Amino acid sequence: MLVEDIARRFNVPGRLAILRPHGTGNVNDTYMVVFRTAFSEQRFILQRIRKAIFPEPEIIMRNMRVITDHCHRKIEAGADAADRIWQLPKIIETLEGADFVTDASGDLWRAITHIASANSYEKVRNLEHAREAGYVLGHFHRMISDLPAERLAYALPGFHVTPGYLAKMDAALATADGKARLAASPEAQRCLRFIEKRRAFCHVLENASMRGELITRPIHGDPKVGNVMIDDDTGKGTCIVDLDTVQPGLIHYDVGDCMRSGCNPAGEETAELQSVVFDTDLFAALHKGYLAMAGDFLTDADKHYLFDAIHLIPLELGIRFFADYLAGDVYFKTRYPGHNLRRALVQIQLTESIEAREALIRKVMASA
Repeated sequence: MLVEDIARRFNVPGRLAILRPHGTGNVNDTYMVVFRTAFSEQRFILQRIRKAIFPEPEIIMRNMRVITDHCHRKIEAGADAADRIWQLPKIIETLEGADFVTDASGDLWRAITHIASANSYEKVRNLEHAREAGYVLGHFHRMISDLPAERLAYALPGFHVTPGYLAKMDAALATADGKARLAASPEAQRCLRFIEKRRAFCHVLENASMRGELITRPIHGDPKVGNVMIDDDTGKGTCIVDLDTVQPGLIHYDVGDCMRSGCNPAGEETAELQSVVFDTDLFAALHKGYLAMAGDFLTDADKHYLFDAIHLIPLELGIRFFADYLAGDVYFKTRYPGHNLRRALVQIQLTESIEAREALIRKVMASA
């Protein structure tokens, strides 16, 4: 089935005028689609959710329906008192009234509304952008804080459970191909040494959860700064997008991922490892923005483990990239041989930078 034919199956007025690749995601295929009539134009986002990555892609759409319906009600109820027009993409139904189309290979296709007059950026541009990224994530967490976690299913069981990624790394290392890739690369060997020294630390959040110190809540799952939309005219954040990984979890996963992506000005795709640093000025702005919206529902235990989250999530992503490199690049899209190894090295460098700045980061958190 052609992508153009799939696009025509959604309930959008007019005729298909434009269909082109959109965004820089590492997992899903995403397209910008434009339908036109004699007097109007409607743009929307068409995405393929690969069954090879998400074994039950229907769960993603059920979660997305629950979360967007809940948030749209909250946004509309608070619109008059808000300091901006908050938005969130809406599911576009098919001509038959369904939330998605399934192709012959079992992959799921969904259409969502396009947030116009706003853009996302893979890197934080300035302190105000950092504050807005934190503010948007805090607003999203506030909106879903009263949504029972049991209303959501696990779209990706084990997602952000760091010990599970360690197990995948170990499994890849046990294969002949994994051993060969490790032996052939001094950089891969350096990755492994770095990770092994922090193996015990990888359990910090899961252990706290098992002890009952941290509670399971609805989370976004992938709140990197590139998923925060910034209004072109006002410079304010307007929404967070990419809801594929919405599911129950620890909000620390979200906070750590937002800080990981927002406080590294070099970005995760940089080729210059020496440029990778955890910028504490950006962190202070992002943290301030987040607490402005989320501070009053965080428990003392939540706050106690925030630094551990900031420290852990870059390490976790480094483990994920490294494990995928060892396994032969089966999960993340790559553009050249060794791409996932390079990504892993960036995250390891960022983790090292966080460790070197721990005292300053904790001082910022204590003064917030």
